[in-house]
Amino acid sequence: TATTATTAPPVEQQQQHPTPPAETTSASTLHDKEPARSPAAPGATTASTDPTAEEGGGAHSSSKRRWPPPTDEPADDEAALLSQIEPPEFTLDAKDSATQLTTHDGTFGSTPARMRWGASTPLRRGPVLATTRHASQRNALGAHAGGYSIYRALAVASGGLDTAAMPKLQLTTPAVQIGPHASWFDPSKIVTMDPWGHAVAEAFAPWLDKGYDVRPTVAVTKAHVELPECKEALRSRRLVPDGAVLSASGTSVVTKAAIEPVWHLPGVAARFGVSERELRDALFAETNSMYPELITRDDVELFLPPIGGMTVYIWGSVDKIPDPDVELTCRVHDECNGSDVFGSDICTCRPYLTHAIEECIKTAQRGGTGICVYFRKEGRALGEVTKYLVYNMRKRQRGGDVAAEYFNCTQSVAGVTDTRFQALMPDVLHWLGVTRIHRFISMSDMKFDAITASGIEVLERIEIPPEMVPKDAQVEIAAKVHHGYHGGKSYKVDAQKLKEVKGREYY
Repeated sequence: TATTATTAPPVEQQQQHPTPPAETTSASTLHDKEPARSPAAPGATTASTDPTAEEGGGAHSSSKRRWPPPTDEPADDEAALLSQIEPPEFTLDAKDSATQLTTHDGTFGSTPARMRWGASTPLRRGPVLATTRHASQRNALGAHAGGYSIYRALAVASGGLDTAAMPKLQLTTPAVQIGPHASWFDPSKIVTMDPWGHAVAEAFAPWLDKGYDVRPTVAVTKAHVELPECKEALRSRRLVPDGAVLSASGTSVVTKAAIEPVWHLPGVAARFGVSERELRDALFAETNSMYPELITRDDVELFLPPIGGMTVYIWGSVDKIPDPDVELTCRVHDECNGSDVFGSDICTCRPYLTHAIEECIKTAQRGGTGICVYFRKEGRALGEVTKYLVYNMRKRQRGGDVAAEYFNCTQSVAGVTDTRFQALMPDVLHWLGVTRIHRFISMSDMKFDAITASGIEVLERIEIPPEMVPKDAQVEIAAKVHHGYHGGKSYKVDAQKLKEVKGREYY
């Protein structure tokens, strides 16, 4: 029987983007008290003095980069902080750690390692400790690798992984230097990732030297990208090879970073204008009580959520990103497996992504930098199962797949039209040092509002060329433009057109 979806408010009303809060202070979980600091003088700890560590490949290699402490802080302060790093207490059996967590016997994080989010140096802040190796000194809830930690558990259970094995990270240091930037020392600017997550060998050498298992949450490497759309752009002369950014075969050179989420719960709560207690209660309830320490350990402020992270692709110079006078092209893209990978034509995701990549290449060839951030937020972070259920409803409802019911169908199936909550999205841009985006390859009003509310200037918004929109995706474009997406000069949708735009039949 055909059905008609109920009316839902526009998608823009489903999410708000509050102004980033003022600097917050972490709960007291240290054995020391952080001295006052100057926000204008970011710095970091000295690196390991291990004489066997070679540049780029030593056990805790610092390469040649050092971050001196701010000059307004006592010279002996870092020595005092170093002396307060106690040797780690090793958990001999991972099963013991699991038992401690589930029985609430008080031993989880009983002496958590130093954590002062947004502190002026890595030494003052402290590392993220979230492995099972140091149960009493863990300062983060959750586990590394998010949802993939379940596969690690299977490897342990099946005997395929020795829990005592330590990762060999000597040759894994970042392929390029990123940061530090002033935003790393503002606790309100970055609350969903560890800005030092790629530089643990440099930033947290004192802990590594004592035997702590500090894991990277960010990896930075280089790659060559080959897309059929770029080859087509070469044939049609939309792209021209230069031998540096783009080869004659259509391969482009990129720097890329994989990022796991690390949430600073007080900062995330402030970002949404709710209390930390409300956030913790919701996380505890909606994960079916998976993380009891969300309720019992308010002093542990970090959470590694079981969600997908993001990947950053960069064309051109990473060093030029913070310079507001150097052209920067950027797209923030949310995962769509159906279109991005398999070419489904019900949406514009892959065409818009490949168009952005083409524009990033052109920008890099002009001497600027192009950035594409790929978030693992499938189906507007509602998941692929929900997305496919919505597809079925759209095609089966009375009147067919019409643009006027596009958002209503999602509301009817999921109870909400979107859970991506773009207010958290700009963190990665601040990590890269972005202050101005010259060309933003996106029509999303929510992404634009979130980025500009976070203090990043956007000069121009670029809509997807109409000729790149698949026929069945006209429904999506019409609905989004009518509900507030940036249509530019290419897209105008009034109430009448919203009723007229219709997708194809199911079969």
